[in-house]
Amino acid sequence: MTGLIEPLPAGPLPAGVGAVLVVDTGAIIANWNLLRARHPGGAVAGVVKANAYGLGATIVAPALHGAGCRHFFTAHLTEALAIRALVPGAMIAVLNGLSPDAASVFAAYDITPVLGSLSEIAAWGAAARQLGRKLPALLHIDTGMARLGLDAAELARLAGAPELLAGIDLRFVMTHLVASERPEDPLNALQRARFATACAMLPAAPRSLANSSGIFLGAEFISDLARAGAALYGINPMPGEKNPMRPVARLQARVIQVREIAAHAPVGYDATWRAARPSRIATVALGYADGWPFRLSGQGAAIFDGAPVPLVGRVSMDLTTYDVTDHPAIQAESWLEVIGPNLPPERIAEQAGTTPYEILTSLGARIVRLARAA
Repeated sequence: MTGLIEPLPAGPLPAGVGAVLVVDTGAIIANWNLLRARHPGGAVAGVVKANAYGLGATIVAPALHGAGCRHFFTAHLTEALAIRALVPGAMIAVLNGLSPDAASVFAAYDITPVLGSLSEIAAWGAAARQLGRKLPALLHIDTGMARLGLDAAELARLAGAPELLAGIDLRFVMTHLVASERPEDPLNALQRARFATACAMLPAAPRSLANSSGIFLGAEFISDLARAGAALYGINPMPGEKNPMRPVARLQARVIQVREIAAHAPVGYDATWRAARPSRIATVALGYADGWPFRLSGQGAAIFDGAPVPLVGRVSMDLTTYDVTDHPAIQAESWLEVIGPNLPPERIAEQAGTTPYEILTSLGARIVRLARAA
C-alpha cells in the first residue's frame, strides 16, 4: 500500500477497502483540553451527533470519556443509545427533544431529553409520575435561532406555572447561539441578554450557553456547560483567523487503476475534461456515494508525498479520477490523501461551495474508520 501518509493503526485492513479515515483521538482529546482551558469554571461537553461529525461516535465518545468528559450531546435518541454503554455514568442529552412514545426508552437507558416545548415538558413530567421518581432533563430556550426551544409565549406560561416542571430534575437550561462564528455580530450580546432574562424567570438551574465558537467569544459567554462540536474535530471555531485546533481527520483513498491516455482523450462522464497531453490517469475508490462532493468535479486536488495531484473529470458515484502524469510513483494500490493537514475540511468546503461541517458529516459508511491515539 504505497503512498500512505503515515502507517495505519495496527491490524490488517478489510479486503478491498476503498478509503480509510484515520481519526486521531489524541488530537481530539488535546482539542477538548484546549477548549476546557478557554472555558474556565464550567465543564465542556462533547457533541457527538451525526456519528461524531462523521468521524465515528463509537471511536470518539469512549476516547473523550476516558479523558474525563462526562457530558455528551446527540441529535437523536438512536445516536444516544449507540454510545450509552461506551460512556458509563455520563450524561447523554438528546438535542432534538422528546417524542411522547419514546419517554420510556429515555428513562430506561438514562438518556436525558432536551425539552423544547410545553408539550414535551408535560410528557416528561407524566413519565416521571408514572415511574414515581424524578427524571433528568435540559430545558431549551429559543433566544433567536427560531428552530427548537421554548419561544417567548411558552416561556412566559412556564414562568407563571413553575409547577409544570414537577417531577423533572432540571440539570441545565440552554440556548443556542446564532452567530457565534462572527464575534462582531450584535446578535451574540442580544442572545446572551435574552438568555439571562429567561433564566431569571425560571427556577434556579445550571446554564449552558456556548457552542464551539461561543467558547471564543469571551468571559461573558462562560456558563456551567459549553457544548463543543466542530472544534473538537479540528474545524476552525474562528473563521478568518488562525485555527487554534489540532487536525483530527485524515482521509486516504486507494488507487485501483492507473491508465495512460492520448492527448485530447476525455475522462469521465460527459467528457467534461480532456487531456492536453499524453497523460496518466489514476482512478480512486471514492465517490459521491461515499460523501465526496460532486461539486468538486474538475477542481481541487489530492496530496501524494506532499505534492498536489489535480482532480480531473467528474466525481462519480463510486470513483474519482486524478491526473498523475507528473507523479510516476503513483501506481495501483497507492493511496492519495484527500482530507488531512494539507487539505483541511475548510479548504475542501470552499472549493465545493459548502460548509466544512457538511464535508465531514457526509462521509459515508463504506469508508473504514480507524482510531490512532498519538
